[in-house]
Amino acid sequence: MMSPTLKISKESELHVSHKHSHSHAHVCYHEVNVKTIRYLIISFIINMVLSLVEIIAGILAGSVALIGDALHNTSDAFSILIAVVAFKIGLKKADMRYTYGFKRAESIGGFVNLILLFISGIYLIIEGFGKLIKPESINGPVIIWVSLLALMIDVITARLSYQHSAHNTNMKMLFLHNLADALGSIGVIISGFCVIYLNWFFIDGLVALGIAIYMIYQSIISFPKVVRILMNAVPEQVSLNQVIQTIESIEGIQSVHHIHLWAVDERDMALECHIVAANPKIVRTICDILYDRFHIRHCNIQVEENESDCPGCCLSKGE
Repeated sequence: MMSPTLKISKESELHVSHKHSHSHAHVCYHEVNVKTIRYLIISFIINMVLSLVEIIAGILAGSVALIGDALHNTSDAFSILIAVVAFKIGLKKADMRYTYGFKRAESIGGFVNLILLFISGIYLIIEGFGKLIKPESINGPVIIWVSLLALMIDVITARLSYQHSAHNTNMKMLFLHNLADALGSIGVIISGFCVIYLNWFFIDGLVALGIAIYMIYQSIISFPKVVRILMNAVPEQVSLNQVIQTIESIEGIQSVHHIHLWAVDERDMALECHIVAANPKIVRTICDILYDRFHIRHCNIQVEENESDCPGCCLSKGE
């Protein structure tokens, strides 16, 4: 007679049945992270040097906008440092205490970077209003040349971070930081020309406000994705009902309950559920189908004779 709580983990069998594709994905992931970390360290050094140059130039030119851009670059540098630490931690293997591993470190780092982006936007709003209320004389040529240098660096770093921004919140936040810096440099250049040819000192404040609005908007729309990962929510690209229907459509499966589907990080998903089935060997079939259709890599499935064997289940068919 089948045990009412026969728990079978299929992660190892999944790796056997999808041996080639999984090993290839693992190698590519590792190589991308090594290259990314190297890039981040270089970007950190460049941003710190650029911030120092902008602060000195801002003081000499009397430009609050340029000093503000320097402070934003400093914030970017610390964001990069956080990302490096998060990537390093994320590469560590699971141990006896952190049995799920350390992949969530990247999501936590992305969340911290997102908060820093929002705070930077608030700071620029304060500075921008200050410049609108009380415009100050600035040295146009100095801020133009320094901003041109900053723009070239921002474009290069933004281009590099964009390569991995689609699938990694940390890199997306860094890309947005760099893009905002590039837009800020363009704005400062424009304000420099306006000062030289039109004596429009107030333009400095308008540029700062425009950049601030963009930064705050991007941080707000990116917030839900990071929170979903940290709260173990069902990934946005997968329908839990479709997963349930797929499992229940397999011959031999009577019902599914106590189902949990969550993102381990921004690449991998995991599933845990209880099924009512007569044959425990069907678990392998379920795991193979879920990987093929939904790219769920990690499955932990408990087989039971009927749902009454599991009175403590808090979830039943996604409720």
